[in-house]
Amino acid sequence: MIVCVCNALSERDLVRARESGAATLAALYKAHGCQVKCGRCVGHARSLLPEAPVERRRQMEVTGA
Repeated sequence: MIVCVCNALSERDLVRARESGAATLAALYKAHGCQVKCGRCVGHARSLLPEAPVERRRQMEVTGA
């Protein structure tokens, strides 16, 4: 399924980038040499990102953020 029409990125492309270590939205696109353009794909692309790292979740629990 095409997620980003502007950059012709499929869900599979973004999942592969995530599996290769991309942990942010920008990193998903950078892995393919592009960046977000119109923004219509952001919601779906963001849903493919891994959860916040364990350390970040712990920090949020401790600080109550």
